[in-house]
Amino acid sequence: MNRSHPFRRFGALAIIAAAALTFTSACSDDKADAPAGNAAAAAPGGPEAKTVEAAKAAAQTVFDRFSGGDFAGAWELYTAAGKKAISKADYVKLNTACSRKGLAIQLTSARMEGTDRAVVIAKQLVAAQSYTMVYEVDSWKLEPAKEGLELYAKGADKAIAAQKKAGTCANA
Repeated sequence: MNRSHPFRRFGALAIIAAAALTFTSACSDDKADAPAGNAAAAAPGGPEAKTVEAAKAAAQTVFDRFSGGDFAGAWELYTAAGKKAISKADYVKLNTACSRKGLAIQLTSARMEGTDRAVVIAKQLVAAQSYTMVYEVDSWKLEPAKEGLELYAKGADKAIAAQKKAGTCANA
């Protein structure tokens, strides 16, 4: 029986591990260690970047949640003024009753307007509309349009009735 056998196995594993570590370190992308080049770039869990790309990403998240029927999730990404205008429960009720679900909303363009506002253009089917994203409490939020705020101020039941009367309630 060879008593050094377990030590040889351990030694071989140690050499293989060291070689693998050296290989993966040598092949890593040095760009990961380099600064992002944007002082506002966010660390994971930190504030979002104040860039048009970050505003577009946040807007697309809102639109994805909305078109997917996650109205509560979309409401979470509203500005403080939007949340003040309508409760989450009323927002969900209104949109469950009147919004089209399942039709993707795609961003077609975006631009910064100052350092804490971005205007994004979104398209659903053939209709395009502009939306404003506002940088609020370290993240991008959707600012409801004036007409939306006026509709929300009525409360869900009256807003649903108004949309049905106007013919803009998709599920009526």
